[in-house]
Amino acid sequence: MGERCGWAGPEQIYIDYHDTEWGVPEYDSRTLWEKLILDGFQAGLSWITILKKRENFRDAFAGFDPNVIAEWGEDDVMRLLANPGIIRHRGKIEATIGNARAWQEIEAKQGFDRFLWDYVDGAPLQTEATDRAEIPTQSSLTVQISKDLKNAGFKFCGPTIVYAFMEATGLFNNHLIGCPRHAECADLARSPTI
Repeated sequence: MGERCGWAGPEQIYIDYHDTEWGVPEYDSRTLWEKLILDGFQAGLSWITILKKRENFRDAFAGFDPNVIAEWGEDDVMRLLANPGIIRHRGKIEATIGNARAWQEIEAKQGFDRFLWDYVDGAPLQTEATDRAEIPTQSSLTVQISKDLKNAGFKFCGPTIVYAFMEATGLFNNHLIGCPRHAECADLARSPTI
């Protein structure tokens, strides 16, 4: 049995995230949106900061229900800016509200899940990397997805954020070849007809 990806540790919260969630193909529209929002909040910070605050975020953001958040306004922004349990960044909070509205439009047209999974023909892209240094922080695909998301009204979704999001949600299986989770996540992939 190989070793898990080197970024996963030493804290148990990181190990658990790596071993149970990161790279697992996610097909639920709302959950995909939540993870994209959290990746946006992570910009400029470490992911462990977000992991440690994730339940606070879920409480503060109505379980990341975009249909609820889309109706929010300035009072909600002020409430969230006063919440010490989350990242209190006005731009990211306001972007979350706008992103909920953009999600609603994509969801109504085709489904946010299909919008994303169509970029990879419904099947996760698989890495052949044996070292994390071989894996980029963005790609031409994430540049395109970022552009398309921004054109749809999303913010805080640059190519690097989109790349990290796609790794986290299993659109890319970027577990290293030697990591036991690589094969496990590859086995979880649905057929191309999601």
